[in-house]
Amino acid sequence: MEQKPKLLIVDDEESIRTQMKWALIDDYDVYLAADADKAMQLVHAKKPHLVTLDLGLPPTPSDPREGLDLLAKILHFEPGAKVMVVTGDPDKKTALEAVAHGAHDYFTKPIDIEELKMSLRRAHYIYTLEAEHRAMSIRLQQQGFSAIIGSCRPMQKIFDAVRKVATTDVPVLVTGESGTGKELVAMAIHKQSARQGKPFVPINCGAIPETLMESELFGHEKGAFTGAHVQRKGKVEQADGGTLFLDEIGELAPALQVKLLRFLQDHTIERVGGRRTIEVDVRIIAATNKDLVRLIEEGLFREDLYYRLAVVNIELPPLRERGEDKVLLAKSFLQKFGDSRAGPRHLSREAVEAINAHDWPGNVRELENRMRRAITLAEGPSITPSDLGLEETAGTAMRLDLRKAREELETRYVNMALVKHNGNITKAAEELGLTRPTLHSMMKKYGIVTQR
Repeated sequence: MEQKPKLLIVDDEESIRTQMKWALIDDYDVYLAADADKAMQLVHAKKPHLVTLDLGLPPTPSDPREGLDLLAKILHFEPGAKVMVVTGDPDKKTALEAVAHGAHDYFTKPIDIEELKMSLRRAHYIYTLEAEHRAMSIRLQQQGFSAIIGSCRPMQKIFDAVRKVATTDVPVLVTGESGTGKELVAMAIHKQSARQGKPFVPINCGAIPETLMESELFGHEKGAFTGAHVQRKGKVEQADGGTLFLDEIGELAPALQVKLLRFLQDHTIERVGGRRTIEVDVRIIAATNKDLVRLIEEGLFREDLYYRLAVVNIELPPLRERGEDKVLLAKSFLQKFGDSRAGPRHLSREAVEAINAHDWPGNVRELENRMRRAITLAEGPSITPSDLGLEETAGTAMRLDLRKAREELETRYVNMALVKHNGNITKAAEELGLTRPTLHSMMKKYGIVTQR
């Protein structure tokens, strides 16, 4: 039997606790607390997914400080919990302060139960997404994907492709826009391969002058040219037994393309200034953000080298096409770069909207840099669009019309219900509080198709 979400209700008024309990007990495992001490006992014992928190708690119900202090304690012990703040103060200033300190949402008394139910469902959906992401991150770390974060369908396809090619020794070409994580994918392939105990050697083909590139790749003998005072192994030899990662392969000069092709054909090299043939056992992974097919048409890249390198082609999606991964990545950077001495930091609702609305031309690298900036500049515990340098994007996000927002929410909930009930229309309609014909109509309207 599927377990219900755990909900902790914290309120000093027994009548409100009881009313909320009986309104929500069918959908949640409900726990009740009248004060901060009892609330923290239940947080430690039950680890609730959701919390409704009255800010006016004993011993001073008229002062919201007790509730705000409890909010900080709950989030410190259970950072994934979604806390819905409840206040009897018609002035929203304190409630907004609570949201700035990590509360998921707020309500003013008297509470509209139907509105609360809807908000709790949304909060639990987000909680579930984040929990799945954390579990997936652990699994990916165990499987050699520790540096890659992604739960969207395109990234799941990338993970599947990496698992498959890692068991082989074929050359792989990783393509995608700048900043999408091509080197991380190359490292994941290496870590899951039989070569994982041997070197992973990267070289950026666009960062080294053409006159030095041959020596960098293949090494040189002593006296081969001015300044060659000692014999030196190149990147290919350094990677012997392991993986050579050729980043920005589209920048490689034509003369070196010929020599690289020769190495891929016979797995031997000659150092610059040398006459001895050296056998090297290396797996090649190349990457580029350029269109190599177009470069071939323009005569700038060898077609035979392309087919040698692109035995398997893994194309990384841009960040703008990765859905909720954008916010998951932002939160992971917040955790990675945040200073624990400054206390917990949170993304404000406006920051989340701005992150989702931005096009991210620099992809994950841009997001990482903006999060570093935000952590440095933020004056309080809440990250704002201004901290991220996304004020204009935030304005665009806020101009979403109500009709579009409703359509997006309806589409999401219909899909969730259908997935939950394995495509059973009747049960999904029941879950959503709709009639079967109404659900059919919505599915037709939004182009939702389900398979039983």
